[in-house]
Amino acid sequence: MVRSLWSAATGMLAQQTAVDTISNNIANVNTAGYKTSQNEFKSLLYQELQTKTTSANGETKPIDSQVGLGVRSSSITTIFRQGAFLESSNKFAFAIQGDGLFAVQTPDKKTAYTRNGNFNVSIGSTGLELSDADGNPVLDTKGKPIVFAKDINAGQLTISSDGEFLYPDADGNPKSLGIQIGLWQFNNPAGLEKKDGSLYLQTAASGNAMNESTNTSLKKSTIAQGYIEGSNVQLADEMVNLIIAQRAYEANSRAITTTDTMMQQANQLKQ
Repeated sequence: MVRSLWSAATGMLAQQTAVDTISNNIANVNTAGYKTSQNEFKSLLYQELQTKTTSANGETKPIDSQVGLGVRSSSITTIFRQGAFLESSNKFAFAIQGDGLFAVQTPDKKTAYTRNGNFNVSIGSTGLELSDADGNPVLDTKGKPIVFAKDINAGQLTISSDGEFLYPDADGNPKSLGIQIGLWQFNNPAGLEKKDGSLYLQTAASGNAMNESTNTSLKKSTIAQGYIEGSNVQLADEMVNLIIAQRAYEANSRAITTTDTMMQQANQLKQ
């Protein structure tokens, strides 16, 4: 009976983690570039009660007798499904169609990746700098911060579908500035390390970042100006998952209560 207590307890802990994950998804339903997370479970060790060659009367048995010892959360997987495009009044709002990610430089000089393309232009020491909402510089295809000349009128900047920045010439025709926003892909994006602000860091599990502008084997992403990619959280699915997790939590709680009642009855037999 003690096994059932511990197994049910592990089930409650695992379902609590699932509820935490679902709650975080629901909380970020309106976060630009957010990617939903999914809890994965795995069973714990099994205890062998009888081998497949032993039975009560000495006859051989085709199968053995094993009892499980519970469950635990094995991983929380990020689902990189395309989110809906939301129109924005910000000229420097960019949405990615495809598997690419933007790159930004964090304060500790690390490169982080994001699908949140709600950028802004600020006046820096060397010119106009393209940065995210937290002030992190956005990187170009060479991994360098994107900086425009000081005499550039930010309101006249546009971007092509391949990420090339354009500026009108004397005749008003858009001309390339020779600056292209960087887009990067990973063999295993689910292996990226999540940070706050919809940022991700490269890990050994994700593999090295692959530059779309130099890697000819990659399917190129496209950029839409004036749009941001919304969260890919499906609220209806999350509510269903929340109900399922709650029911599983209640079932494990009932298993603990039932085991406790059985142990009380067993203790009363000697009275």
